Amino acid sequence: MKKILLLCLLFFITITAFAQSSERETYCNPIDINYQYQYIHEDEHLSYRSGADIVIVPFKGEYYLFATNSNGWWRSDDLAHWHYIHPQLWPKEHVNAPAIAVVNDTLFLYQSGRAPLYYSTNPSKGELKVYNPMMPEVPNKQGPVDPDIFYDKVSNNWYMYYGSSNVYPLFGILLNHSKKLAYEGKPIPLLRLFPKKHGWERFGRDHMDTIINPFIEGAWMTKYRGKYYLQYAAPGTEYNVYANGTYVGKSPFGPFHYAKNNPISYKPGGFVVGAGHGNTFQDKFGNFWNTGTSWVGLNFHFERRVDMFPAGFDKDGLMFSNTRFGDFPHYIPSRKWKNRYSLFTGWMLLSYKKPVTASSFVKDHKPDQVADENFRSFWLAKTNKKGEWLMMDLQHEDTVKAIQVNYADYKSNIYHSDSSVYTQFLLYVSRDKKNWVKVADLSNEKIDRPNAYIQLKKPVVGRYVKFENIYEASPNLAICALRVFGNRPESFPEIPKSFFVRRHADQRDATVSWDSVPSAIGYNILWGTAKNKLYETYQVFKDLGNKLNIRSLDVGQGYYFAIESFNEMGVSKRSKVVYIK
Repeated sequence: MKKILLLCLLFFITITAFAQSSERETYCNPIDINYQYQYIHEDEHLSYRSGADIVIVPFKGEYYLFATNSNGWWRSDDLAHWHYIHPQLWPKEHVNAPAIAVVNDTLFLYQSGRAPLYYSTNPSKGELKVYNPMMPEVPNKQGPVDPDIFYDKVSNNWYMYYGSSNVYPLFGILLNHSKKLAYEGKPIPLLRLFPKKHGWERFGRDHMDTIINPFIEGAWMTKYRGKYYLQYAAPGTEYNVYANGTYVGKSPFGPFHYAKNNPISYKPGGFVVGAGHGNTFQDKFGNFWNTGTSWVGLNFHFERRVDMFPAGFDKDGLMFSNTRFGDFPHYIPSRKWKNRYSLFTGWMLLSYKKPVTASSFVKDHKPDQVADENFRSFWLAKTNKKGEWLMMDLQHEDTVKAIQVNYADYKSNIYHSDSSVYTQFLLYVSRDKKNWVKVADLSNEKIDRPNAYIQLKKPVVGRYVKFENIYEASPNLAICALRVFGNRPESFPEIPKSFFVRRHADQRDATVSWDSVPSAIGYNILWGTAKNKLYETYQVFKDLGNKLNIRSLDVGQGYYFAIESFNEMGVSKRSKVVYIK
């Protein structure tokens, strides 16, 4: 009897903790913003939304997000809710990979190539003014493309870093502040890729393309405790292995040395894949974040989205980013965190491979494709009319805490985001398919949310989750993922047994294998340069097997590996750490 009472008390405490935790604000990658339709491909009849080459900066107590070809920017008070702003003045040219610098009370914006340099002291009101009417081309063949402007307070000097090429390196050049940041002197070559030494710099899906040379791009400079961290992206934005790396130096122009824990931000597995070409910034509480570009590639190979991951510097000065469960809900911090995993909510994926029915569907795009965690497969309804629906059977009464609805933009034939482009829907949860609890109502919102993340006001226990369409601007209603998060009242999965790592003759490659865990739905393979520095993660779902090739290692570097399993309840303890020379 005492045992039963104790179990009841523990269950009550757990449910209470869940209820309290859901009151905190959370976010989930890809970031929930109104990604803009890309007008630049209208002549080619390529219709898709996209967000790439991200910069998020704090400015006057707020946060501002900039992305390629977005006709404006986004503002947020808390990193969870973003408001789109189309400025009063905007460049006529396509704004690729904008450089953003905040210096004192001024925000600077510069686009790739020969173009004007802009500034704003009030971006929340859409203010944008010309600072330098035309920045000249730099004296080499590289641009500047993918620029970054950096101001060094110590030396009172301004710098630009730039480059996007599989031929040329990243360059740096001094800027003259007295001449409206005109270039001073000649550009200095700073960084190149070495794919024969660095496995993660190889091109292609899972670094498998040996024909095309990889691309280096996405420069961003961060200064931390007197050291200069020059961040770069590689090997290509249109693959799952797009990542951020860094070199470290004692001055803005180096010399720089390669960080041994590269890549610093890497997410090749899961629903959201890719973490390259972003920036590093600090929030109001001093926490570091690393942003990145994730790959969609459904309607166009450069169709992309925005990521944001907790980041930091360890006691040895190594920059890192935490992409473990990087596409599951995370808390927005209200203070400075000490444990890099502390922002993970513990809300698990309840929707993977669950049965789904629908009001209608087109032959090759069945309802169950919204549950396969693949951005490139989708449900397609026969119409886009109000009342089309999806219903998912979680096959168990689970505690539902958040739902993410991801649209596919199939043959949208939309090339400009305007007032007619928005998404409206309803979400319900039920125990029995008869009595439904409405958990989200977007029927009165005229906001475009192609990757809508809905945190429930209170957890709801149920077995069935239903999406009901209200309005879709596209002639085709297509959903690529209906993702449900929460917890199931069952046991945690076991630690995978017989975990084995074999390094190949080509030291850039290793094969990991393990015994399947019956109660798991997936695994995280973790590795790094020390037992307490397992900064890299590759997420693998159970139906993909119990073996994985890791092709992102550096020649001459030893690594430590571990594995953990996860299910609808939570995460197992980690396996014993395995070292490979």
